[in-house]
Amino acid sequence: MSDTKKWYLIDAKDKTVGRISILIAKLISGKHKATYISHLNSGDSVIVINVEKVQITGKKFTKKKYRRHSGRPGGLKTETFEQLRRRISERILEESVMGMLPKGSLGYALIRNLKVYTGQFHPHTSQKPIVLDKKNYGNKR
Repeated sequence: MSDTKKWYLIDAKDKTVGRISILIAKLISGKHKATYISHLNSGDSVIVINVEKVQITGKKFTKKKYRRHSGRPGGLKTETFEQLRRRISERILEESVMGMLPKGSLGYALIRNLKVYTGQFHPHTSQKPIVLDKKNYGNKR
């Protein structure tokens, strides 16, 4: 039973962060497969492009806070969604997906299967990724 890993390509343009993160977390962890085992890395790899054009709902554009700490006293840095989107737009989606994966060594191994890029070009064309759009992943909206 050799179930090879597949590569999926998702265009994040005008998609909501939470909804696309749920799909990515499911694909990375392998929950869409019949051979899913919760303690093994049996998921697929996901490439996300146009991540700088991702959308959010409500007042999160100015009110949502992203925090990071340097580990030193007084090293807490806080920035809004708008500021982080200008600085490092890939981190928004990465943090959202990381929050949906298991914590610990399995979660760190799973997040390595996520490749996030600004713009529509990516260096993974030789993997022949399967393009996912609304028709392919069953979004009913």
